[in-house]
Amino acid sequence: MDAQTLTDAAQNAAEQMSLWDMVWSSDTITKIVMIGLIAASVWSWAIILEKYATLRQVKQQSKKFEEAFWSGGSLDRLFEAIGNRPRDPMSAVFVAAMREWKRNTLLKGKADRSLRGVSLQQRIEKAMSVAIDKELEGLDTHLGFLATTGSVAPLIGLFGTVWGIINSFNAIAATQSNSLAAMAPGIAEALFTTAFGLIAAIPAVVAYNTITTAIDRYAKTLDNFMTEFSTILSREIDETTIKADLAGE
Repeated sequence: MDAQTLTDAAQNAAEQMSLWDMVWSSDTITKIVMIGLIAASVWSWAIILEKYATLRQVKQQSKKFEEAFWSGGSLDRLFEAIGNRPRDPMSAVFVAAMREWKRNTLLKGKADRSLRGVSLQQRIEKAMSVAIDKELEGLDTHLGFLATTGSVAPLIGLFGTVWGIINSFNAIAATQSNSLAAMAPGIAEALFTTAFGLIAAIPAVVAYNTITTAIDRYAKTLDNFMTEFSTILSREIDETTIKADLAGE
């Protein structure tokens, strides 16, 4: 076979192979790998878009709540306005603390009041911590899939690459020819599975790192709010205890 014949065969193979043709002409294993990687990529993008939209909405609503909280208005009125439907994690933390505060009833006796003040402060902080954990758990939902896709997809693509190379050698053995026309289909399948693996993995890894960083920053914001609000309630508890002590004298 001369050089011109090899060139013509290569051109014909290139013209006949489109992406769609290579997918449907591949064997079952390669099809499963490609379809699996495409499905993982689509689901990853759905999670990514949903998380970005959720985080944006959460930050906007938290900003509105902070403006209302630090406006100097009554905390009781703010609590009544929010009710049982907090729209963001920060207002959920506020509601959890206020509910615990509302459950409080004054005890008689100076020693009892003092002990109760410490206990109430601990219960409020515990309620806020539980609320933060619950809200952050909701924000972390489905992020594990992004992490899994980012780490596993390249390996699955590599498996498809190895399988395509094996098919190439099988084609060479079957045709007793080392021409490009015999090797091209298997090599193309190998390259496409590698590409699909990277297409699925790279956005998943980048988005996972970006989203987890944003959630960690928001978690610090919630912790700061919990500390500030706990300090405010601590003053209220101390003032209530002092007034009760003076009234008992």
